[in-house]
Amino acid sequence: LGGLADLLAFPSWTMAGEAKAKKAAKALATGTKSKRSKKIRKSTKFHRPKTLVLQREPKYSRRSVPRVNKLDQYQILKYPLTTESAMKKIEDNNTLVFIVDTRASKSKITEAVRRMYEIKTAKVNTLIRPDGLKKAYVRLTTDYDALDVANKIGII
Repeated sequence: LGGLADLLAFPSWTMAGEAKAKKAAKALATGTKSKRSKKIRKSTKFHRPKTLVLQREPKYSRRSVPRVNKLDQYQILKYPLTTESAMKKIEDNNTLVFIVDTRASKSKITEAVRRMYEIKTAKVNTLIRPDGLKKAYVRLTTDYDALDVANKIGII
């Protein structure tokens, strides 16, 4: 009965604790990590390893007001040209001539003309005049007549 009394005196969890303690003592004596072999370097140069680069997630916007688009359609198209040569282009080549902002690209000019006058352009040619202004020759598609558009704008 002495063995039974001993079992009753020590609960089962102490036995598990005892086994755990022995395992820890063994690990302490021998060590847990096995010896790693040294990496052989085949190059004289050292390249820093690429690490994870997370995208920024700011807590608040650093700008109080969002930027406004300075080149909208009203800013791009300054005014249509009404010279004789421009009128000849309207009649003969189905082309409108505008003075535009110097920063405007051909695609932006096309977009501005489409938004302002609801017309499609076939192509846009640009040049910068000696006085520093940019001139755009806007050729319309065959669906639209440059004379009608010029009348609607008020050039003629």
